[in-house]
Amino acid sequence: MLAAVALMFAACNPTEDITLMSNIDQIPSSALSAATTQAGDFTIKPGDMLQINVAGSNEEAIKPFNKTHYISNIGGNAGYTYGDHTTMFYLVDDNGNIDFPILGRLHVVGMVKHSLEDYITAQIYPRYLTERPDVECRIQNFRVFCLGDFNKTGVIQATNGRLNLIEAIAMCGDLSLSGRRDNVMLIRTDQNGQRYVKRINLNDANFMTMPEFELQQNDILYVTPNKYKKRSIWSVAPTFTFGLGMMGTAMSLITFITVLAKK
Repeated sequence: MLAAVALMFAACNPTEDITLMSNIDQIPSSALSAATTQAGDFTIKPGDMLQINVAGSNEEAIKPFNKTHYISNIGGNAGYTYGDHTTMFYLVDDNGNIDFPILGRLHVVGMVKHSLEDYITAQIYPRYLTERPDVECRIQNFRVFCLGDFNKTGVIQATNGRLNLIEAIAMCGDLSLSGRRDNVMLIRTDQNGQRYVKRINLNDANFMTMPEFELQQNDILYVTPNKYKKRSIWSVAPTFTFGLGMMGTAMSLITFITVLAKK
């Protein structure tokens, strides 16, 4: 009963604003545009699984630069079919390296998506190919962990290799009413394996211009509960509960005897 009363009191007397980006109209459009142009590049870290595809008009020439298992044709046609193949991924080792066909060991940790694509292109063309190839890099294990006072917690997978904070919140069904919008914790591991914590105020739309707005693989988001929820989550010791029950029974018995005595 007391816990229910506490919850009702919390609902009637909120101290944390539940409105996200309440000052969005005050953010200059130039600041939002600048943040948008910086979006979309993940930073490569040890343990990442990369898919790197090299494409061009001469399939035979680019074939050695793609890490795939090809199934040979059965019949009169010579060569290999590109329809039946299994893509192999590149694991970034603890030293930040990958083993790339023909090129050998490449140090890729700390690079962003587009810089790695440009780097591989420069290593291949014009040394090995007569035309500039198209190189595309994707991360296969991009995931974000959402914990705390979300309406739905869990692991979010981003197959396109990019995810921002608003997208992650939407995929979690928003924050619960008891979650603090002004104190969302972002735990991130940098390219050197060092963890750091950034606290984000979702009530202030300026978070959309922060570097942390664009999430990185293996980020952890934790929403802390407000103080009313903390107060409402309390427990009474079993012995104390038993004592209260016995006291209530005794008071009822005394009242019953008193009423009989007056008759």
